[in-house]
Amino acid sequence: MAGKQQSPTASSATSSADGLADPGDSQLLATLGYKQELRRQYSTVQIFAVAFSIMGLVPSIASTLAFNLPAGPAAMTWGWLIASLFIFCVGLALADMSSAMPTAGGLYWWTHYFAGPKYKNALSFLVGYSNTMGLVGGMCSVDYTLTLMILACVSIARDGAWSASNGVIYGVYVGLILLHALCGIYTGPIMPRIQTFCIFINIAIIIATVIALPVGKVTNGGTLNPGSWVYGHVDNLTTWPKGWAFILAFLAPIWSIGFFDSCVHMSEEALHAAKAVPLGIVWSSGCACVLGFLVLSIIAAVMDQDISTTYDSVYGQPMAQVYFTALGKKGALGFMGVLIVIQFLIGLSLIVAASRQTWAFSRDGALPFSNYFRHVSKRIQYQPVRAMCGFVAVCIVFGLLCLINSVAANALFSLFVASNYVAWGTPILCRLVWGKERFRPGEFYTGWFSRPIAIVAVVWLIFGLILSMFPSTGPNPSPSDMNYTIVLNGFVWVACMTYYFLFARKWYTGPKMTVDGGDSRVENDESRPGSKDPPSA
Repeated sequence: MAGKQQSPTASSATSSADGLADPGDSQLLATLGYKQELRRQYSTVQIFAVAFSIMGLVPSIASTLAFNLPAGPAAMTWGWLIASLFIFCVGLALADMSSAMPTAGGLYWWTHYFAGPKYKNALSFLVGYSNTMGLVGGMCSVDYTLTLMILACVSIARDGAWSASNGVIYGVYVGLILLHALCGIYTGPIMPRIQTFCIFINIAIIIATVIALPVGKVTNGGTLNPGSWVYGHVDNLTTWPKGWAFILAFLAPIWSIGFFDSCVHMSEEALHAAKAVPLGIVWSSGCACVLGFLVLSIIAAVMDQDISTTYDSVYGQPMAQVYFTALGKKGALGFMGVLIVIQFLIGLSLIVAASRQTWAFSRDGALPFSNYFRHVSKRIQYQPVRAMCGFVAVCIVFGLLCLINSVAANALFSLFVASNYVAWGTPILCRLVWGKERFRPGEFYTGWFSRPIAIVAVVWLIFGLILSMFPSTGPNPSPSDMNYTIVLNGFVWVACMTYYFLFARKWYTGPKMTVDGGDSRVENDESRPGSKDPPSA
């Protein structure tokens, strides 16, 4: 990719990265126009752990069970498998690009690199904001779900005789967001080891759930549902046609297997990033596909055949009802307690990855007050503390939706899906349309299959984007049942592009180089960024 002889850019970047990275990683980053500013300390396994931890299969399945449960067990199981195979194609398409161009900005950097000259600045700007807001939606939905899990445990402990008000929900949510920020800032030096621990605890809860649920159900005098019901029964608790209710079940894996781009945002802290990042994406999305199908099959085998009993659980969480039905009160509290710990670790991993993307976008001058937020704290172990704080502030504001009702709060899930699907799909599409001659494979490459995989990925992402806009209850929703994704995302996209065409287009010319000179990758791009700076904040 870079030449065998070290370029002046790579040399200066290497010298400025003493103690932060190996020369090979800093040289590769220099070919993309950046000097090394963050400390590289994540191994390939730990990069995989970041994504696998954020996916947190059992907690994520618990968070999204309400999306696929209405269509019955067949939609839960086969719907997961079908959707996850398409999502795996998206992962492969992103893995190809992440190996060739591993940078924390990733998605918007690739968009600018591949897009046509007339569109690259605007599309890069849109993708960067979509990715940022998608991560905001992801963080909000993770901590909102964690809040509901904690309060569900309180409800179980009080035998269903208590339920939280919206004010209590928001208060707990804000507390969790702030706690995640503090942990994310001050656990930086040990964060790689935390990610390794996350692998083991996630695998442990999967094994425990798969074994304990059926054993507990039988031990307590129940019977397991037959395979014909688990894999063949389609229900419909919505007013949509049964077939469309089945398709809406895809929303569960779409959200659950939706955080593998976190590997991309950790690129500048990964050891041997050209290999570690794509493998992290592929391993995490592949494991989620297989293990998620297994867990959902077990859940379908033990849950009540009257699906509405689980869906409308008095505990406010369908998964809490599944555990309670199979294991009783103490067993349910024990498992929900473990899920709470893992869900907290999901939020911790996510806020770390999201802060890196926010920092990278600020480094390139795209966010308001970029000069402030791009600062890296050397005192706190080279952490982007200001970017972390800014990200948290936005999450707290968006969390105000909790004060309205659960339907409004669920828009946070769709904000993540819709925003990230635009952010993922745009660079893949740009590579297909304009970038055939510009793409130079990295250490991971799908070869001849790369282009067909990218086409499948783009089609799926467009489909998933549209799907996320549909109300879950039926074609004639009441105001309280409406899916407000189009309102929330529409506001974000319109505001973003209005800001760009009125102001940002005057100074935003794409990612900004932070090293002097460059190799052929950047010198051959006439509109390569770095010539202009945004107004000082």
